[in-house]
Amino acid sequence: MPGSGSLWSGRDPQQDSDHHWIEVPQPVQRPPAPEPPPPPRDRTKVLRRALAATAAAALLAAGALAGVTLLDEKDEPAATGEPLPVSGGRLPANRVNEIYDQVGEGVVSVQVARNGSAASGTGFVIDGDGTVVTNSHVIGDAEQAQVRFDDTGRAVPARVLGRDPSSDIAVLSVDRSSAPGLRVLPLADSDKVRVGDTAIAIGYPLGLDRTATAGIVSGLGREIRAPNGFTIDEVIQTDAPINPGNSGGPLIDASGRVIGVNSQIATAGSQGNVGIGFAVPSNTVREIVPRLKGGQSIDRPFLGVSTGASLSGRGAVVREVTPGGPAEDAGIRASSSLLSDDGDVIVGVEGRAVTEPDDVAQAIEGKRPGDRVTVRVLRDGQERDIAVTLGRRPAQVTTPQRVP
Repeated sequence: MPGSGSLWSGRDPQQDSDHHWIEVPQPVQRPPAPEPPPPPRDRTKVLRRALAATAAAALLAAGALAGVTLLDEKDEPAATGEPLPVSGGRLPANRVNEIYDQVGEGVVSVQVARNGSAASGTGFVIDGDGTVVTNSHVIGDAEQAQVRFDDTGRAVPARVLGRDPSSDIAVLSVDRSSAPGLRVLPLADSDKVRVGDTAIAIGYPLGLDRTATAGIVSGLGREIRAPNGFTIDEVIQTDAPINPGNSGGPLIDASGRVIGVNSQIATAGSQGNVGIGFAVPSNTVREIVPRLKGGQSIDRPFLGVSTGASLSGRGAVVREVTPGGPAEDAGIRASSSLLSDDGDVIVGVEGRAVTEPDDVAQAIEGKRPGDRVTVRVLRDGQERDIAVTLGRRPAQVTTPQRVP
């Protein structure tokens, strides 16, 4: 996530390239014109005013005789410095109020000391054992963290059970005795989320106490860059305002269930929220967290190619092959330049048609390192099948482009 920043840059307005200042010319001072003589009095208007005053006096007298209470000087508020009156009554509760009351106590502040500095983010409780989910990029390489369950409570120690940079998910554990009354947040099926659904983000943005913001689900199936440079698929986009510090916090639906883990924002060159945030889907959390909690490492398959859209519009052209990777070992060839399709064009993997670059990564999802897959490529106008033994995804991207 980008760092926090002020809404006002504090720069010299004359040198601020983000704003254009307009100098308003001062008006020329001229002597005042002589005042015109008053217009002649309209005797008809004078007569009408006199009649109206007489009628008003008669009405006031009649009101007093009839016992009607009229506003007089003693009814006016006294200049005593007392607070102004307030309109009584409480606003009716809305759904955001209810959801915040329902799940807010299950959202925690996460603080980590790493590399001589402090980092902070958000997390949420997913079970009664004291398991807390947050972002991998919040934890970094730390083995311990501090968790605060409410704005005024003390921080309690949390042990890092595991982290998966490829999905930006980390799992912490707190001792139940130090955090009684855990509020568990249920996970929704993120495959059932639709654009336009209510989305509520709860977290600790910019070091503030627990904060709720609301919006909608703005898009589905987005891709973002994971901390290790690989791609996270099926990401949820929202316009609920999230900022640095919201990382690792839950994105909640209208039923109070977690649909995603807030992870990134698009800044458009600024340092704050511009209405485009991204959350790792809850179904990824459901898959990854039990394995991390059990001490397992997340080994993902690795093909070792970087692909791009082919110039012909068919398949995904191989732009780069990872040296020593599975694809190179199998004989898959890369194009000589970004403006050429003279390398292999992948048109299918394991019988699944490839029409765009993302299809290559999706075709090997669910596979394991060591599995053999058949990659169909178009080479020199002819289709051919190449058997590739998948490797283990490295800790970091080894090529500058997207690596399935």
